[in-house]
Amino acid sequence: MARAMTNFWDKTTPYEKWIESTGVPIHRGYYIEDCRTVELGYWPERECDAAFIQLAGQEGVTGAYVTEISPRKTLPSFRMTVDEVVYVLQGRGLASVWAGDRPKKIFEWQSHSMFLIPGNYHCQLSNMQGDQSVKLLHCSYLPLAMSVLPDPEIFFNNPLVDFDLLYGQGVRDIYSEAKVITVDEPGSARDGRNIWFGNFFADMRAWDRLDHFERRGAGGHVVWVGFPNSPLSAHMSVFPARTYKKGHRHGPGFLIVIPAGEGYSIMWLEGGDKVIIPWHEASLFVPPNRWFHQHFNVGAAPARYLAIHPPRGLSGISEKVEDRARDQIEYPDEDAMIRRKFETELSQRGLASLMPEAAYRDRNYEWNYKQKLAS
Repeated sequence: MARAMTNFWDKTTPYEKWIESTGVPIHRGYYIEDCRTVELGYWPERECDAAFIQLAGQEGVTGAYVTEISPRKTLPSFRMTVDEVVYVLQGRGLASVWAGDRPKKIFEWQSHSMFLIPGNYHCQLSNMQGDQSVKLLHCSYLPLAMSVLPDPEIFFNNPLVDFDLLYGQGVRDIYSEAKVITVDEPGSARDGRNIWFGNFFADMRAWDRLDHFERRGAGGHVVWVGFPNSPLSAHMSVFPARTYKKGHRHGPGFLIVIPAGEGYSIMWLEGGDKVIIPWHEASLFVPPNRWFHQHFNVGAAPARYLAIHPPRGLSGISEKVEDRARDQIEYPDEDAMIRRKFETELSQRGLASLMPEAAYRDRNYEWNYKQKLAS
């Protein structure tokens, strides 16, 4: 196979050249207000309407695109050498996943489902509804992989496949219910972190097996997600109505989609102007590298944001705040406009903040987790 020629001075990445070659619309900026209504165009290879998403914070690390499946339609199968996470924006349908001539793994999905397609496995998707289109958000690290191996043929016509992922001895049905594993965190005095491992999560909007997430404030909860034998992972944060999380920063490539809630986020480079991101169900945004960002719930119910992570093991990519003083802003230290804007937004909706006054004075304020988070 001939390797694609690249120009050292060419600032257009191999991934960007590939998505431009498809003729499908490409959406850029800081956020997508609603992935369900974004402009689509026909993608002949997939036989469906689609759009690629190139937000500022993806930075050549993670890729994303939206596909639409018409009512009662089954798309042709596709495969890609890298793993892909699919989040269901709307609708319900059927997925078949297989390799070679081995038996198909078939499962149903619905709005707010999330599942993983293993690298180089065939996947065929069907819309089971007769009156509504399906909208799917696909996420992967293809841009990062193509920066090393720029030839698209390597990723879409590669005969190599690891059959053990689905068919290995002792492998259970990888699309069955996720299982929890407790992992100790080196150097931490806290109890181990619970990580739910699985390749299929039926409904992230209704997921209720949550843990306290003390260090990010707002009395919030979290679920950590691991995909078996994949460098990809995810987490979902759930936090109460009329509260907001602490500002923090990390590396690029975290694709944040909203399963439920109404609010906004603020993103800014240290010392720079602040960018306001309004969000609701199916909104998508990606904080740029080392930009502080902060999430605000101005609705009357708990809000959820699902972050699909870039590959593990990359320096500077971790969502974990390694240096709290440098990379997280405690409530007493935040810019005065943060609280002022939050209270103004609530007031315009006839609501009042539920942030405790003591949290603005005590950097080590402890939130009350005795009451169960309402859904």
